[in-house]
Amino acid sequence: MAEDPDPENRNIQLETYPAACRCQPADTSIFDPTCLVASNAQLKVLGDGFSFTEGPAVDKLGNIFFTDQPNDKIHKWSANTGAITTFLTGTGRSNGMAFDKAGNLITCADMHGELWKIAPNGSHTVLVNNYKGKLLNGPNDVWINPKNGGLYITDPIFPRGYWDAGDPRQQGWPPTHSEQAKTGKGGYVYYLAPGSRTLVRVTTEAMGWDADGWPNGIVGTPDGKKLYVNKWAPDINTAGTWVFDIKPDGRLTNMRKFIDMGGDGMSMDERGNIYISNSYGVTAFSPNGKKIFNVPTGGGATNNVFGGKNEKTLFITGPVDKLTALKMNVAGVEKF
Repeated sequence: MAEDPDPENRNIQLETYPAACRCQPADTSIFDPTCLVASNAQLKVLGDGFSFTEGPAVDKLGNIFFTDQPNDKIHKWSANTGAITTFLTGTGRSNGMAFDKAGNLITCADMHGELWKIAPNGSHTVLVNNYKGKLLNGPNDVWINPKNGGLYITDPIFPRGYWDAGDPRQQGWPPTHSEQAKTGKGGYVYYLAPGSRTLVRVTTEAMGWDADGWPNGIVGTPDGKKLYVNKWAPDINTAGTWVFDIKPDGRLTNMRKFIDMGGDGMSMDERGNIYISNSYGVTAFSPNGKKIFNVPTGGGATNNVFGGKNEKTLFITGPVDKLTALKMNVAGVEKF
């Protein structure tokens, strides 16, 4: 894993934080000058022994669902008992996930480049699998606009060993822009309007979007007005995160860089802070781009979400084979 260029946060001006809010968590490796972490909280392993954990999503009751993509499973952590059980086997190799208002689990099923809607009984419907007749690369992450139920997905190109022989998406690793240019398989963000089965591409080459990485993690504000998207690149930690304004028709405008750090999955708390998972663990930034939190996991993180009964627990997929959690003083905003 890459090393944090500022592991001791020397570039953080602590005098900019009120003295009363300078905290020292029980775990001294956690950076938390604004008291986001609950008193005496430490990162706790809730489950391990998986192959590769990803895609945590929270339901209305605070339960956490997460994927083990190499084993093609979705597991459930119970907010009532703390037990982890298998919710579904045979998930289309689901990755990023989110619950809609009806209690369906929307998943990025990249085995055949599909977006699934999984009902509470485990049955599924393929919502979409193409853009203008062309196979998607492999949807990676999803955010549902709470104001209208519209879906935003990221669609990078990450070749998978489990794809069928002869799959047209196969290419070398790491994927390169020159190879994408030959195949027309760039990485984009797409929007699926409520009730529609037709994707709209909402990032384009004209935005300069394809120049330096592939869209990966995605999260938006509760008012449905802003969308944050980070990028994957060979050095994921420096690939950058962008913010867009969301137009009434779901399209994006006013793209600007939020921070230089890129990553994988993201979440947001009730203060509007953005939590980014990558090889540093999980790092949070205030709405104005100031680094205000980091919890190292000892092996990176793929994604994160707030959940539990009061939604004040940060659940982290990673490192690699684990589901971990940290008690917080702030709640998340993802739960419908």
